Amino acid sequence: MRTVAIIQARMGSTRLPGKVLMDLEGRTILDRVVTRVRRAKSLADVVVATTDLPEDDAIVDECNRLGVRFYRGSSDDVLDRYYRAAAAAEAEGIVRITSDCPLIDPEIIDNLLWYIANAPPVDYHSNILDYRTFPRGLDVEYMSWSTLETAWKEAIDPAEREHVTLYIYRRPEQFRLSGMRNDDDLSDHRWTVDTPEDLELVRKIYHALGRDDFNLDDVLGVLELHPEWSAINAHIEQKKV
Repeated sequence: MRTVAIIQARMGSTRLPGKVLMDLEGRTILDRVVTRVRRAKSLADVVVATTDLPEDDAIVDECNRLGVRFYRGSSDDVLDRYYRAAAAAEAEGIVRITSDCPLIDPEIIDNLLWYIANAPPVDYHSNILDYRTFPRGLDVEYMSWSTLETAWKEAIDPAEREHVTLYIYRRPEQFRLSGMRNDDDLSDHRWTVDTPEDLELVRKIYHALGRDDFNLDDVLGVLELHPEWSAINAHIEQKKV
């Protein structure tokens, strides 16, 4: 099966505009995300899905520099953008990643896709379904092509057009859903980048590690040495869907 990771990226973040092209130890956040996702062995390709707004020309320039495929589409109808990006990439399975997660772990991607290959068929599988056990910022969602196409055809609610998988996991009676759990509950960790405090934490982690071929356990090891760092963004509330 041809499984493609689609990374959604735009410059117009409300809380930290332009964050995906901000510096993270000498490279952009988008560069870090693309590089780490590319390390997943189970993926056939990686595509960045950005918008057709002029401000996102900068993201296209960065994609060209990185040599990563991109698709430009609607800024508001993200579901449509995702669907068309997947169609252009001839994806049979889609892994959804967001560009504000520079600690994304390729091992988690591969573990999630191992389940898809070896378990009974599912339409949607993720490590955030029902309740979270992984740190925020390591979110990975899988959906089949037919599932994405159904959502694209049937979703009417504006929120379900803005949030790619919302239509799917709201309908357990229609889709075969399954979730991946971590052995330990690490849901109190916030490793995404949506605010200046988030960026400060991630920069400290990258600087301490001194490399980008790390995994979840490596990050936990750094935070065990510097437990005070987790307080940097502990007060940040996640935006509601």
